[in-house]
Amino acid sequence: MASRIRLEDRECPLSTTVQHVGEWWTLLILHDAFDGYTRFDQFQQSLNISTSMLTTRLKALVADGLLERRPYQTNPVRHEYVLTERGRSLRPVVVALAAWGNQHLAPEERAMILVDARTGEEVEPVVVDARTGRSLDDGETFVFTAGPAASDAMRARYVELERQRPAHARGARDGDLPG
Repeated sequence: MASRIRLEDRECPLSTTVQHVGEWWTLLILHDAFDGYTRFDQFQQSLNISTSMLTTRLKALVADGLLERRPYQTNPVRHEYVLTERGRSLRPVVVALAAWGNQHLAPEERAMILVDARTGEEVEPVVVDARTGRSLDDGETFVFTAGPAASDAMRARYVELERQRPAHARGARDGDLPG
């Protein structure tokens, strides 16, 4: 999948993330893994996916360090696919994607919802800044900018975006808003 990434996007964390998990089957396999599935036949039955496609996707997930292949039977040798710490760290992303999908459906059309396991109450996932607790859905308050490893092209992109940003948005971030 690396060939789909434009040269100028190789340093973008969104592009590199999509390279690892942006394929349809990958997200569904990860979802099943979060639900506790570990064995090839469980994934295949749950997803109704071809053997060759599942083999390909599981190999990629192992190569990317999202799943670990472990033997669970010796004669014949059979393996299970267990989430690594890196793989488990994707759970909030998958939860957020599912929540976004449910936001655009009527309640009676939702086939899957997230609930508190103890109470059974439906929960509403949101993505927040860990430091302040503020929701990150406001694109004027929270913006991307070049990081320490940014190339000259990436830095130029964000300088230009900053220049185009409305003055009130720039001022809010810089503390220059009138009182």
